[in-house]
Amino acid sequence: MSLQLVPLRARPDCVPLVFAPALQSLWTEFMMHDTVADLYFGTPHFERYQDFAFAIIDPARPETPVGRSFSVPFHFGDDRTELPDSGWDGVIRWAHQDAMQGRAPNALSALEITLLPAWRGKGGSAVILDAMRRHAAAHGLQRLLAPVRPTAKSREPFLPMAEYLARRTADGFSVDPWVRTHERAGGRFVKIAPTSMVIPGTLTEWRSWTGLPLAQSGAVAIEGGLSPLLVSVEQDSAVYVEPNLWIEHSVLPPKGSAA
Repeated sequence: MSLQLVPLRARPDCVPLVFAPALQSLWTEFMMHDTVADLYFGTPHFERYQDFAFAIIDPARPETPVGRSFSVPFHFGDDRTELPDSGWDGVIRWAHQDAMQGRAPNALSALEITLLPAWRGKGGSAVILDAMRRHAAAHGLQRLLAPVRPTAKSREPFLPMAEYLARRTADGFSVDPWVRTHERAGGRFVKIAPTSMVIPGTLTEWRSWTGLPLAQSGAVAIEGGLSPLLVSVEQDSAVYVEPNLWIEHSVLPPKGSAA
């Protein structure tokens, strides 16, 4: 597949297109309300990261992206001896701290790869992962990591993540299709990130995001959730705490360079 990963810095015309409804609507509404994301996507932060935010382009039709991908450079090492349990949220906070303190990044974390439905299941995600590995190396970054969201886990939100990840296919890969894509691309499991994305809100907010009545306290399954929503009617609030898993990929030399 000839998909290309094109930095938004090189294609500013694609910035509004990667946030257009065709791609944005592929994510459930509640996923749009993680406030930590503002440290990456908000003004003026997103401008800083546009060498690592991408339109996914079909060269035959380069005017309109067929997907998008986001990543964030950060520093790993020194006082940071272990990847954060807070996963997606945590690495965005780390990158923001690095930028504020002037600390040079030495690693890249993938945050998202999204393809339009017509482009899924054709090996495109593996192509994009390889392109991201090369992009990291081209920018002098030594590691590529990702707080991976096991997409099929949403079918069993009450199942502990460790039990879900223990399930393997006959050929030894994960039963989860997105985790399996990473594994087949050479990704190495590092650890579970139990609080990778934390989204609190009032019951009014969560009712608008989910369409559910949320009339009783307790754990409630929500569409697209990898874990249940924790509801407190007494406190008029609910919080979603999503686990992910950290996976590490080796970086690749840019095409045309010496191995």
